[in-house]
Amino acid sequence: MAKAIMLQGTGSDVGKTVLVAGLCRAAVRRGLKVRPFKPQNMSNNAAVADLPGSNGGGGEIGRAQWLQAIACGVAPSVHMNPVLLKPQSDIGSQVVVQGKVFGEARARDYQAMKARLMDAVLDSWAKVGEGADLVIVEGAGSPAEINLRSRDIANMGFATRADVPVVLVGDIDRGGVIASVAGTHLVLSEEDRRMVAGYIINKFRGDVTLFEDGIRAIGHFTNWPCFGIVPWLKAAARLPSEDSVVLERLASGTKRALKVAVPMLGRIANFDDLDPLKAEPQVEVVFVPPGTPLPPDAGLVVIPGSKSTIGDLLKFRENGWDRDLAAHRKRGGHIVGICGGYQMLGRMVRDPDGIEGSVTEAEGLGMLDVETVMEPEKTVRNSSARSVPFDLPLEGYEIHLGRTTGPDTVRPSTAINGVDDGAISADGKVLGTYLHGLFSADAFRARYLESLGVAGGGIDYRAEVERALDDVAAELEAHLDCDALFALAR
Repeated sequence: MAKAIMLQGTGSDVGKTVLVAGLCRAAVRRGLKVRPFKPQNMSNNAAVADLPGSNGGGGEIGRAQWLQAIACGVAPSVHMNPVLLKPQSDIGSQVVVQGKVFGEARARDYQAMKARLMDAVLDSWAKVGEGADLVIVEGAGSPAEINLRSRDIANMGFATRADVPVVLVGDIDRGGVIASVAGTHLVLSEEDRRMVAGYIINKFRGDVTLFEDGIRAIGHFTNWPCFGIVPWLKAAARLPSEDSVVLERLASGTKRALKVAVPMLGRIANFDDLDPLKAEPQVEVVFVPPGTPLPPDAGLVVIPGSKSTIGDLLKFRENGWDRDLAAHRKRGGHIVGICGGYQMLGRMVRDPDGIEGSVTEAEGLGMLDVETVMEPEKTVRNSSARSVPFDLPLEGYEIHLGRTTGPDTVRPSTAINGVDDGAISADGKVLGTYLHGLFSADAFRARYLESLGVAGGGIDYRAEVERALDDVAAELEAHLDCDALFALAR
């Protein structure tokens, strides 16, 4: 087995994902062969990873582990995130195990399911470590959720089984970091407490010397050493976001030549499709929260993916966004729908087998003359594609249920693996596709923006992500004792 360390948080959204990615890149810069691992993730931002024995198909993992694999300079694998929960409702999720759909479970049922899933976690854990010098593990939520400890596979339940030392991460930006670190120490069992080798303070703004008394206070309560205080990492904003929690912080942008409005669907999925547009200097991306109208000065509306197309379509109408979208098109605005967003743009979405829930059909937004029928077989694969109208190469992946047909598909928007995909309206202003990552292709993005009258291009988006990872790693090396952290590994 490779040596390993694990970062766990005092709560959700404390910055573990970015810290793990940065530490992975810092370890690579030291010449180490590094791999990321997250036993259990909950996110509708999924990526496609290698799935052994699938004849070219792929499996789903959290987008965060895809990013962390890039930081390590290796291909993503389903074993980097063996259990992925994709929320479909307020109380239930689809469960993906080692890349494949395992089933669906309500929250209470999932707790009973965890005992069986630990075997898959440990199997993947053994595979990830093969040929590696170091594995950096990311926890989920917080080990302080001791009500879930008996069946835990994400935090201390995994750490104790795999004997991986833990470094706790506290978020000072949200306040109460002394209490959160000391409180975690207080509620952990003696066995779990022994797994903690120290802690990191994350997202600090200002003069770190002002927190010296805080470090002493935490030491008084816990006897844990501090491995460093990480400042607010500006470079992290240039990395793909994993979790919809961050959407509340992305609700507005800087005013630029083109405003792109993105409705924040309740089960929004893979919204990092918008990141390449956000990186363009002439483009302002605005995520529109429920209850807020789509901005009338938007030149482009992008409807992103959804884990619950019919449910989000019904909410779309409840918010009045259907009327806003109709007015937008009447003004001559452009519309792009990706995956679930493409399905919503049609005339009807049908789910005869009740795959998404009890509502089996819903009238679409009528922007494209197509209909979608949900089917049990799920398409999951990395794809080679081309833009049909611009005849330019695209890059991306597919994760979707359903088959979409209708008159507008005679004008396909893309060709995926040589097969026509998507649809374009007769006036050319509405485009739908199943291809995630549509805007990641630099040449296509530049030409598409040019067609909207906006200068684009000159940005190598993938290179920007690599540079952001390097910048995060450099910041961590400046503010953390990385050598001491890596020396903890066993």
